[in-house]
Amino acid sequence: MYVSPYWKRCNLVILPNIFVFVGTIWMQEILPLVLSGGDLTRVQTVVNWDRAPWLEETRLAKVVDKLPSPRALVTHFPYSFMPPSFRTSKAKVVYVMRNPKDILVSSYYFHQMAAFLEDPGTFEEFMEKFLDGRIVFGKWTDHVKSWRNAELGDRILFITYEEMVQDLPASIRRISDFLHKNLSEEVIQKIAKHCSFQSMKANTMSNFSLCPKEYMDNDKSHFLRKGIAGDWKNHFNSDHLARFKSVITKELEGENFSLPWSLD
Repeated sequence: MYVSPYWKRCNLVILPNIFVFVGTIWMQEILPLVLSGGDLTRVQTVVNWDRAPWLEETRLAKVVDKLPSPRALVTHFPYSFMPPSFRTSKAKVVYVMRNPKDILVSSYYFHQMAAFLEDPGTFEEFMEKFLDGRIVFGKWTDHVKSWRNAELGDRILFITYEEMVQDLPASIRRISDFLHKNLSEEVIQKIAKHCSFQSMKANTMSNFSLCPKEYMDNDKSHFLRKGIAGDWKNHFNSDHLARFKSVITKELEGENFSLPWSLD
């Protein structure tokens, strides 16, 4: 597995009131609002990387003890990277899955604008890196398998990006119920409105426009680029599709779970 030198394995002790969610900046916006009962104060005044910090960033140590309880953390770690204390804790996980073809496209553009990652090269070259696992945190299939096979019982909720795009209020309700939050429909709708792509893109606390250009160059590609499902159709040709399907299908042979998307 390839791990960028800019990301370091975390030895954080996971406390029972910390919720870890794997995947997407979108969830980084939603979960703090669910936990706070829809209070917009922090999402309008605190940048997202401090209100729900990343396990893999050294900045975590500077802000984690200042977070209100219950705390939320975000990570792209595979399950094997989680500290031993997490496995025996009561911390909950919201794991966001997304069509891997869209992940590839999104990651391709992110590599173009993120100065701390190597240049992705052509789309074809980056696809091979993605399929081989020569990117941060390795193969997508290994990541999904690690969390789908983790024995966490009712501590983990799997939700898809596509579900969230299709019906965000319903997805927020699922998350609310999972975290045993008795949120009213009014609050659910309030959170959904704030967490729309348009609202997040306009929020300087969430759109990464405050991130120094030396780390992320928004002139090359906006961090919040499209916020849609199915953008892969604008990038894949028939050869790309055949190659991608062949590799992913082989990688998932024998698994006891199926993907919620077609690879065709």
